[in-house]
Amino acid sequence: MGAQDLSILSLASLLIFLFPILYISHYLKLGINTKIISGIIRMCLQLSFMGLYLGFLFQFDSPWLNGAYLLIMIAIACFSILKSSNLKISMFFKPLFLALLIPFTIVLLFFNCVVVHIDNLFEAKYLIPVGGMLLGNCLRSIIIGLTNFYSGLKKNERQYLYSLTLFNNRTQALKPWFKESLVAAINPTLASIATIGLVSLPGMMTGQILGGSMPIIAIKYQIAIMGCIFYTEYFSVILSILFSLKTGFNAFDVLNPDIFQNNRQLLNKCGEILNKI
Repeated sequence: MGAQDLSILSLASLLIFLFPILYISHYLKLGINTKIISGIIRMCLQLSFMGLYLGFLFQFDSPWLNGAYLLIMIAIACFSILKSSNLKISMFFKPLFLALLIPFTIVLLFFNCVVVHIDNLFEAKYLIPVGGMLLGNCLRSIIIGLTNFYSGLKKNERQYLYSLTLFNNRTQALKPWFKESLVAAINPTLASIATIGLVSLPGMMTGQILGGSMPIIAIKYQIAIMGCIFYTEYFSVILSILFSLKTGFNAFDVLNPDIFQNNRQLLNKCGEILNKI
């Protein structure tokens, strides 16, 4: 027996909690009401489209369509990560795409083949939902990792350059920022793993129970998916930093100043101020 269906009116009833939030935000002059409303509208539209499209994918269950959809998901995740990390999309898209694709593909196919033992490794019922969970969690971790790495390096560039003058190679000089970024990126997932089942009941487990699965089966799937999430996050953060080094630094191992999205805007503003003076 599946979960109880929800009517449109039932979903709309949740808006009753939105009105006090909008009022408080407006009263405190937070300036986020437009962002809240647009975010909720986008969420509803995107999930509605996703429901229709997933029905199409599940019906035809074509390995080519399923694989192509996953590649699109990875590409969208790369755009979102780079935009949030303030790094130029044109420079970092390719290395980041590869950094996500490699661990994501290996872990996802291993899950379908070895853990679940399904015959069709590209079956939409497993491929799309599990792939979405892996990508969604990797997105947060890579944003933290890349942002900490490049922003920290930019703030302490003199320290990095000094390390290079001590006859350290680039790998040795970058090691402190690499370690710090990796720890910061995986700490939220480690905290979630340590408290899962005590503080929170995760989405996959709850969804399976609502769908009619036995709790013990749902727990087994949740343990497996949390392991896959952690492995994919860990390796994707490492690879995203390593693969980006060729773009992030010039031939003299100096941080490339053109990697940040807002550099050109800042230079233009500085130029306008100097012209006025």
